[in-house]
Amino acid sequence: MKVSTKARYGLRFLVELAAGGAKGPVFLKDIARTQEISEKYLSRIVIDLKAAGLVDGYRGAHGGYVLAKKPEDITLREVVTTLEGDLSPVDCVKEGGTCGRMSMCATQDAWRKLKDAINSTLESITLASLVEKRNEKCQGMYYI
Repeated sequence: MKVSTKARYGLRFLVELAAGGAKGPVFLKDIARTQEISEKYLSRIVIDLKAAGLVDGYRGAHGGYVLAKKPEDITLREVVTTLEGDLSPVDCVKEGGTCGRMSMCATQDAWRKLKDAINSTLESITLASLVEKRNEKCQGMYYI
């Protein structure tokens, strides 16, 4: 499984939004600039994040984007599935997936185990923990 650019950029957007969240709404162009992401591409990603209830947007001079939930209530799994869709490595272990060979398939249990491990790992990581990691890594860096 390979995570797409869309999911990686969306997560970077959310981490930056969460890191600056106490200051109020943040302009998309500011995050695009600091994260070196095309503003146009990021604006398309934000549409999905808004539809999923992860961010709220405000128009006007004092507008911008804010998180719709607390950073500790947003998991990496929620972000990735919002932007990627189902994370099942094969169709037969998707929610509601069926296969005529399920009863005799020796590999299905392995794929299900992989899916469960991916979901469990992504569920254990919150946006708040990523902001902490970001702050640790940025400690000592100066911005002009």
